[in-house]
Amino acid sequence: MSIKNKVNIKAAAGIFFLLAVFLILASVAFSHGGKHARGEFTHLQALKKATELYDQLIGQGKLDQSWENALSKVGVIKRQKDDKSEILVSFHRAVSEPQTVYIFFTASGEYSGSNFTGE
Repeated sequence: MSIKNKVNIKAAAGIFFLLAVFLILASVAFSHGGKHARGEFTHLQALKKATELYDQLIGQGKLDQSWENALSKVGVIKRQKDDKSEILVSFHRAVSEPQTVYIFFTASGEYSGSNFTGE
């Protein structure tokens, strides 16, 4: 084997090694690992999500139009029920019965139901 061939083999091996290192470092730099904790579901997030659901209920006819036109107050509270924490968003209107519709979320932000009683 000539010296020229040895140099070419060493150069090719060096380039291959550098390319392998670059690919490994790039995959580490851009990897995300496991699932990240989303953090606590905030009152603002609950209000945004509940408002979207509230609009859907009106659009689907599950709540009549007076809920959209006579809305007087919106509330967001976090409460403990049994051993679970939940966020409750309430929409109040000044006219007609029932006057309040409640939308419930788990502490992690999953929709868990809605009703007129708050229970």
